Amino acid sequence: MQVPARTPILPRLRLAVSTAAAALLGILPHVLHHAGPLAGAALFAGVGGSLLFAALGVIAAIPLLLRMHRRCGGWRRPLTALALFAAVFAVSTFVIGPALTGDDDGDAADRAAPAAPQSPTPQTGHESHH
Repeated sequence: MQVPARTPILPRLRLAVSTAAAALLGILPHVLHHAGPLAGAALFAGVGGSLLFAALGVIAAIPLLLRMHRRCGGWRRPLTALALFAAVFAVSTFVIGPALTGDDDGDAADRAAPAAPQSPTPQTGHESHH
């Protein structure tokens, strides 16, 4: 029985670094979500944040897409992978995210619900006798 040759350290190190980078890019949106109330609300919420993370995802995928192009000999599979990324990102952004956070802009049930009555605030001090 022949013992398989051991993989050299450099390719294993490169694989470990790329795996760590992929994990970091995977958790980056969640970590940035907790960056702070102002940073989270001003920079990463809404359409601007979605476009930012879509662009970061495409930029992060460029090495994978180039490697797929070299191995497959054409752009058909890399572009299919990019389209799949865009579809998954869109479903996550426009369907799953709002369902989890309860952001249903334009939901008919929300428009039909009556507003809660406002209770009067008691006046104290100087303003109470005016």
